[in-house]
Amino acid sequence: MLLSIMEKSLKEKLIPFTLALAVILADQITKSLVVKCIPYYTVGYSFFGDFLRIIHVSNKGVAFSIGSGLSNAVRGILFSLAPLAVIGIVIAVYFRNKEFTALQRWCVCGIVGGGIGNIIDRIFRSEGVVDFIDVKFYGLFGLERWPTFNVADATIVVCGIILILSFFIALKKEGKND
Repeated sequence: MLLSIMEKSLKEKLIPFTLALAVILADQITKSLVVKCIPYYTVGYSFFGDFLRIIHVSNKGVAFSIGSGLSNAVRGILFSLAPLAVIGIVIAVYFRNKEFTALQRWCVCGIVGGGIGNIIDRIFRSEGVVDFIDVKFYGLFGLERWPTFNVADATIVVCGIILILSFFIALKKEGKND
């Protein structure tokens, strides 16, 4: 009976990793298609006028190109090895935590998948992380276009927002139960 409960718990924790795998595959396949089909620094496709464009750029830094001017060695440590260590810690916490809801487990795995997708680029693509989704931002926050991103980035942001909201909702429910 105890073994059956442990197997069920492990299965519930392992199944969300299918999302991580799906994100990694979707991210790497889309990046490979962009690299193969769209010349560097050009717009390959535009949708809804110029609202959404598929372009081919890369980023040696992290979000918003932060750190792109650092040396290769420093970038390798800061943007590849450190995130790998963080992902390892997140996975360890994930498996030890018995309080995460199913939604929170799926969100964590989406974030892990996105992180691994970008780390693969940082390790195996000399040009850096391939970005290709370019969205018009109509001057909001002083930006005519939002910084270009990819599937991994989008997944990290969406799952991160949902995860944070789920924690706030859980805290609110907990406060009502007290």
